[in-house]
Amino acid sequence: QVQLVESGGGLVQAGGSLRLSCTASGRTFSRYYVGWFRQAPGKEREFVAAIGRTGRTYYVDSVKGRFTISRDNTKNTAFLQMNSLKPEDTAVYYCAADSQQVTAHADYWGQGTQVTVSS
Repeated sequence: QVQLVESGGGLVQAGGSLRLSCTASGRTFSRYYVGWFRQAPGKEREFVAAIGRTGRTYYVDSVKGRFTISRDNTKNTAFLQMNSLKPEDTAVYYCAADSQQVTAHADYWGQGTQVTVSS
């Protein structure tokens, strides 16, 4: 089992920045793909970014150039640096992990952290 705990959410003005953290406990973190998803009120959960075991990264088009996903396997932690935030980035952000490509059906999920961007 892998337990994931997100932190770093909050309220920020448009154009501001936040850094989310996802800390894992349990099995070896480095063996897992890690991803971030978000869900806004009334909308389906959507993929935001992912990072593979070797550090290869993937992003949804709407955050490319603004968000950066990274990982520190020595600390069992993944990060999502979010810059130039927009009101449409407002959502609950979830961390997910899987031994394969991380998708909406990933094996492990955190509880989510709220990100609110005011205009």
